[in-house]
Amino acid sequence: MSVNVEKLEHSMAKLTIEVPAEKFEEAVQKAYLKSRGQIAIPGFRKGKAPRKFIEKIYGEGVFFEDAANSIIPDAYEEAVKECGENIVSAPEIDIEQIGGGKNFIFTALAALKPEVTLGQYKDVEVDKVDVSVSDEEIEAEINRERENNARIIDVDDRPVQDGDQIKLDFDGSVDGVPFEGGKATDYPLTIGSGSFIPGFEEQLIGAKIGEPLDVTVTFPEDYHSQDLAGKTAVFACKVNAIQVKELPEVDDEFAQDVSEFDTLDEYKEDIRKNITSRKEEEAKNARQNQAIEKAAANAQIDIPEVMIKEEAQRMAEDFAARLQSQGMKIEQYMQMFGMDANGLLDQMKKDAEPRLRSTLMLEAVAKAENMEVSDERIEEEFKKMADMYKMEVEKIKELMGEAGTKQMKSDLLLQMAAEKIGESAVEVEKKEEPEE
Repeated sequence: MSVNVEKLEHSMAKLTIEVPAEKFEEAVQKAYLKSRGQIAIPGFRKGKAPRKFIEKIYGEGVFFEDAANSIIPDAYEEAVKECGENIVSAPEIDIEQIGGGKNFIFTALAALKPEVTLGQYKDVEVDKVDVSVSDEEIEAEINRERENNARIIDVDDRPVQDGDQIKLDFDGSVDGVPFEGGKATDYPLTIGSGSFIPGFEEQLIGAKIGEPLDVTVTFPEDYHSQDLAGKTAVFACKVNAIQVKELPEVDDEFAQDVSEFDTLDEYKEDIRKNITSRKEEEAKNARQNQAIEKAAANAQIDIPEVMIKEEAQRMAEDFAARLQSQGMKIEQYMQMFGMDANGLLDQMKKDAEPRLRSTLMLEAVAKAENMEVSDERIEEEFKKMADMYKMEVEKIKELMGEAGTKQMKSDLLLQMAAEKIGESAVEVEKKEEPEE
């Protein structure tokens, strides 16, 4: 077998692969032996007709397609190894010569891993992120904790007020006819939450426990149920219970109840430290992401369209799997957003190209900086995974296998390159956008 590689523009290559005629003849004979049982020829028992008779009736190429399909995968794989090129896409196969006692020749059009010419990746300028913590942020954190520790108290000496939590019976109808989903008993509703049709909750303010009242509302024109959209409905309602949320006072006693500190001031200082730490981590990630984006933009990379398309396909498959884990099928998602499979791929392609560009740039940086992942670092990762899944390290290694460990090393190498770019980035005050 022989292979010739023709480099094309946009990081594409055409491999011309030539298989000896004798090997192709062997494949044709195997195709005949496999298929003859399904071919009936007058004068012969089924499956007993000689190959020459079958070819005379159906043509010389009757077994060529099966023979080609059996040869191409192994021949292509062998050709890729022989030529030494780094091919990163599935091939597009075309047959150039077949049969007639001649060598079998086919071409494979595929994408090569693009060459990367690095631009500036060290000391790139990124926006400075403010990590200071305001008193308002601390108060917001305290209020969240107050909400978590609030008491729910029953109220029976006044009518419904805005912000109350109530239990409500309702029975809706349009022109006197009840509709599906319009009836409930002891339904929990917070007045002012906006969870009901506009105007519904406001009409309950002033209602007394046990006293019936009618609430009249008009469904929005874009309501999800077309049968109700734009129509006026009357709900026969009755409030069964009123409850209010009682928040604890913010003092030293509150601090002692919700934290390990004795005073409110100590508790507030701890909140400030935690928020600062979170903001610093977020700022670090933002700095690294922006630096990577700029370093990728500074690099010269000609990414083949087929490579982008395949990456988009992988992203779509991953997205579908995530949806499935959340109980939604990809078909439901596409229907919800009015798109088909091509529309989904187009959506994914918008992120596929920059993702590939960043990955290729990071690989080039790791190579330029002679980065290597130490055995100690690999062992650390195995230990983290073992702790996460509560398994033995050796069992994790067994499950990962050689391919999984190789991928882990590759991911760690990209992470090291990303960290280097992020750490060297220079923070500058963010420029204000000029007003138009």
